[in-house]
Amino acid sequence: MNNVPRQFCLLLLSLTSLNASAQSAFDQQIAAHREQYKAEFLSTKSSPLQSQEAVSLLRFYPPDSMYRVTATVQLTPRMAPVDLPTSMATRTATEAPYATLSFTIDGKPCQLTVYRSLSLANNPLYRDYLFLPFTDATSGKETYGGGRYLDLRTRQIQNGKLMLDFNKAYNPYCAYKSGYACPIPPAANRLAVPIKAGELTYGGAHQD
Repeated sequence: MNNVPRQFCLLLLSLTSLNASAQSAFDQQIAAHREQYKAEFLSTKSSPLQSQEAVSLLRFYPPDSMYRVTATVQLTPRMAPVDLPTSMATRTATEAPYATLSFTIDGKPCQLTVYRSLSLANNPLYRDYLFLPFTDATSGKETYGGGRYLDLRTRQIQNGKLMLDFNKAYNPYCAYKSGYACPIPPAANRLAVPIKAGELTYGGAHQD
């Protein structure tokens, strides 16, 4: 009997070590993703941030695995394409609702619609791209008021499930500079819960 408490303590230490190792690997994965994200600003001609100094002002929440969730996917093949309004009043973005994603954040049920661009669907390089625009309770406060985006792929859907990692949520270009037509998340994609993961508001001045 005297060995039971000792064995229990060893088990707890082992589980704690495994959890710490998993969190460390997750942190490294998100850090690598963000470095690649920053590099793309400097390698893209149409980017609103064209200097290392400007890119250094990007800000993010600390990585948090609570915001990496498994969503149930309900495909919506019969839904007609919609014209999403953009940050430029004279332009819209035509997107086809591809699926409804149902998941839980902090014990609260959530639902989002993921879209497929009709123009990109005709390009073999981007045929499997999916677009998820959303706002949440942090929008206009800690994060960009016009919402954030997640990029997904159709091949990520496995057995009716999809991993959503909000740590990879990013701002549209219009969060940094005017002149871009950024799709505005529809009312159905406005989450009441705070998503304290991914990109924060830009640390520099907005360029008009």
